Amino acid sequence: MGVLNVTPDSFSDGGDFFSADAAVERALAMQAEGAAIIDIGGESTRPGAGPVSAEDEIRRVVPVIEALQVRLTVPISIDTQKPEVMRAAVAAGAGFINDVNALRAPGALEAAAECQVPVCLMHMQGEPRTMQADPHYDDVVDEVSGFLLQRAAACEQAGIAREHILLDPGFGFGKTLQHNLQLLARLETIGALGFPLLVGLSRKSMIGKLLGLDVGERLAASIALAVMAVERGAALVRAHDVAPTWQALQMQVALRAAQ
Repeated sequence: MGVLNVTPDSFSDGGDFFSADAAVERALAMQAEGAAIIDIGGESTRPGAGPVSAEDEIRRVVPVIEALQVRLTVPISIDTQKPEVMRAAVAAGAGFINDVNALRAPGALEAAAECQVPVCLMHMQGEPRTMQADPHYDDVVDEVSGFLLQRAAACEQAGIAREHILLDPGFGFGKTLQHNLQLLARLETIGALGFPLLVGLSRKSMIGKLLGLDVGERLAASIALAVMAVERGAALVRAHDVAPTWQALQMQVALRAAQ
């Protein structure tokens, strides 16, 4: 999954693809590099990020989706928490909803069910502005697993087919470095819930905390984390650096095929 942030303030590439033309070119490039899905977001979810209105978010993402849906051969994902944005994005051509809030916003669950596209439910403790203030868990893997299972059940009850549900443990969203490492080490436990897993580890702050690297210096560690996640059962990897991540994962695919 290639990351395309149509925002001025995302932690890694904020402002780089804020214009529609730049966003379209970046999406086409990521497809050529091996991305199987393009994830478009119009609101930053970095720690401390401020809110964006639904109108502004729609204004950012819909023109890009409309331009891409006739040029891409891979699906488009909309990264949003807002039901209005979900509906507008799917109407424009998006075929997947990726929600860091696990469809908990008022009306989001109903909107996703109406859209009849696959959804990804992510775990986040708190909300972006405050989530890293003081995250606490008694057992992070058990608590994240329980939350995701509850949200998946809510989706099924709302009419979303089980085969249309993916889960994301939410690395970096209301977690300390140790929480993130525990989640990755025990990712198979979350995979045992019976849903495909999406993981987002690309350029995350856990790399900076471990290695003292700035965002632009985290490529090698991001690739290593992607490979570790797939080894532990991840089905979809969300990445900023598509080409090198895809290449690394192809080595893993080849190795599995030889076993």
